[in-house]
Order: sequence, then C-alpha cells, then structure tokens
Amino acid sequence: MDHEEVSCLIVVDVQNDFCPGGALAVPKGDEVVPAINRLAARFDDIVLTQDWHPRGHTSFASAHPGRKPFETIDLAYGRQVLWPDHCVQGTRGAELHRDLSVNAQLVIRKGFHPAIDSYSGFLEADRKTSTGLAGYLKEKRFRELFVCGLATDFCVAWTALDARAAGFAASVVEDACRAIDLEGSLERAWREMAAAGVRRVSAAQCVAS
Repeated sequence: MDHEEVSCLIVVDVQNDFCPGGALAVPKGDEVVPAINRLAARFDDIVLTQDWHPRGHTSFASAHPGRKPFETIDLAYGRQVLWPDHCVQGTRGAELHRDLSVNAQLVIRKGFHPAIDSYSGFLEADRKTSTGLAGYLKEKRFRELFVCGLATDFCVAWTALDARAAGFAASVVEDACRAIDLEGSLERAWREMAAAGVRRVSAAQCVAS
C-alpha cells in the first residue's frame, strides 16, 4: 500500500512495564509486538508514544498514603485512577519492548509532568497540556491515523479520541492492541470511540484500505 504520506501509524506505549512481568502488565500485552512489527513494515510514517513518569508521580498509588493501586481519587484536573509505580524515567520498565522493530520518525514522551497523568499521545489528562503531536502531524499533512499498542481501553482509546477531536480520521487496529479491561473499561472505550467516529479495524483491513 502506498500511503503517499497521507496515513501515519501511531504505536502507543509498547513498553516493558505494560508487558507480562512488568509493573502494570496488560494481559498478553507482548502479543502486540509481532503484530505491530508486521503492520509497521507497511507504513513509511510511524510515531511512537512512551509513558515517561518521574518518581513519585501523582498517578502512582504510592504517592498517596493509605491508597492502593486501582483506587480512584479526585485531583485538580479530575478523576484519577491510581496505578502501581510504572514506566519510571530511566528504568528498564520504561524502555520500549526489545523485540519492537519499527522505523519511527518521532517518539512522544508523555506523563513527565509530576502532577498530571497522561494517557493520550495528544493531550495530558488535564486536557490542556499539549504534547505537540497534533502540530507535527498537521505540519506533515497526514489525514488518517492508525492507532495500535497498549492498552486499548486507556492510552490507545484516549489517543484515538483526541485524534478525532484534532480533525484526523482515526482507526484502532484491534488485533495489534491488548486491553486492561478494568471494571468494564474496554466496552466503554469502544462505545466512546464508535460515538466519536473512530473506526475499529483489523490489521488486514488497515493494509487493504
């Protein structure tokens, strides 16, 4: 498929801490790696996102005495799920999976502000702080984005929703993603994405489109 710099593949957070054995492992998260490698070989233009938290980040349950992972609290910017410490800057857990083999032109690091979490590759969780990704993609004149990676119901979904809000056509490549599915979060994410006009596709459909 000749994308003619119209389409871009966004590979979300394929990092050690989100894979089996990691601090916040997505079930079967490592299964996305070969799928993404095959998919990426068909794209000339690829962007990676990377969770990149400082120690003591506000999204960590350990930063809130008496709180446990997966509880929720209200922070200045809204409701926040508290996570186990993960993807701490400079640690092995924050590194991209060693078998991920993609020729990316840009790596967007997110979640590095100590007091703001970040799921989306476009905007941090305060919904104000931009990563600069939208500007990059518009400057390159991309029109259609294909999103894959970890996890379907959090960082992938938020990235796809923000892609639509920024004016891009967006598709989530379902078989190149895996989900956490926390209290119905996967079904809710697909419902929200469908309502926003995000397409749900397989890798085969993506290549054929």
